[in-house]
Amino acid sequence: MSAPAQRPRFGNRRLVRSLAVAGTGVAMVAVPLFGATAASAATTDTTAAAASTTAYPDNLDGWIRESLDVMAQNGIPGTYDGIHRNIMRESSGNPLAINNWDSNAAAGTPSKGLLQVIDPTFQAYHVPGTAFDPYDPVANITAACNYAADRYGSIDNVFSAY
Repeated sequence: MSAPAQRPRFGNRRLVRSLAVAGTGVAMVAVPLFGATAASAATTDTTAAAASTTAYPDNLDGWIRESLDVMAQNGIPGTYDGIHRNIMRESSGNPLAINNWDSNAAAGTPSKGLLQVIDPTFQAYHVPGTAFDPYDPVANITAACNYAADRYGSIDNVFSAY
């Protein structure tokens, strides 16, 4: 599959994507106890804040794992294996893949990205909090999994072009 020459590789644009991890809904408050100092309470706050952020590598594994976290926050089913299997069939892991020869392309709407989503489907199933760009790996995976969940129950139930 060919990639548009004008689009930058994702590694040049960003090295790590971060996403806040949802907690239990209970706010943590550091209150000094007997003998505790303000400095030790501040250290507790800093440690809690640092633990609430997850860094994802800018590669296929990281994109899938970040998508799974976004999907979990939005109630979208799917597993790492189901996503990976479909990505390898659709784009061989190339986030800039574009299909310029199938019936969608002939109609003027080529399939794009890791899971080969057409623009109208991406727009309809885009998940807020992800980039509004079908070439963005996390946005592409998450929108495609949202679509597959609506149509097939889960990306795990997809074993051919969808």
